[in-house]
Amino acid sequence: MALSRDANTEARHRLVGGLLGQQVDPRVADAFWQVKRHHFIEPALAFRAYEDVTLPIGHQQTLSRPSVVARQLTEILRGRKRLRYVLEVGTGSGYQTALLTHLCTRVYSIERIRGLHDIAEPRLAAAGNRNYRLRVGDGFKGWAEAGPFDAIVAAAAPAAVPQAWIDQLAMGGCLILPLARGAGQRMVRVDKTEDGIVQTDLTEASFVPCLRGVVG
Repeated sequence: MALSRDANTEARHRLVGGLLGQQVDPRVADAFWQVKRHHFIEPALAFRAYEDVTLPIGHQQTLSRPSVVARQLTEILRGRKRLRYVLEVGTGSGYQTALLTHLCTRVYSIERIRGLHDIAEPRLAAAGNRNYRLRVGDGFKGWAEAGPFDAIVAAAAPAAVPQAWIDQLAMGGCLILPLARGAGQRMVRVDKTEDGIVQTDLTEASFVPCLRGVVG
C-alpha cells in the first residue's frame, strides 16, 4: 500500500487500517484499498468518501458505511478460499459491485432504479475490472439463469427472505441480507445446507427497504 501525498489515498489508507482493526478479512480490506470510494459518489461529497458514514447517492438511496459493507463481505468469504459467482441485489452507486469484482470470479448485480444503473455502469467500467454483469430488474426475482450462486448479498431490507434467492443459492452457499423486524432491522446470514436452511442473526442493521418492481 504505497502512499502518495494525495489526500484521498491517505484517507483510504486510514480506512483500510481501521477495517483491519475490526477483524475484517484481509482480502476484503485489500479490495477496499483497490477500489476508490470517491469515484462512486457525487464530487461534492468526495471529502467524506473515506469516513465511516452512510452517504446519499440519489433517488432516495444511500451508500452504506464502509464498516457495514466490509462485515457483509467478510461474512460471505468465511470458510472459503474464493467465491465463484455472486449475486448482488441493489447495485446502487456500483461501489460494492466494484469491491466484489476483487473477491469472486464473476458478480451479477441487479438494480431496480434505472437512474442508478445508468450512473453505476460507467463508474464500474472506469474502475478497471470486467468480471461483472449488470441488469435493471426486480431484485426479488434474482437472476436465475446466472445461478446457482456461492453467495448473495442484498443492499436493501425485505420483510422476509425471498424464496427465489434461496432457490438460486448453490448448496453450501450463503445469503447475507438485512431483514425488517418490527420497527427495526437485523442483519442475518442464511446458509443452504444438506440438512436444510439455517438462518443466523448477526447484528442490528439500517438499510433502505427492498421494494418490488422497476423504476424508470
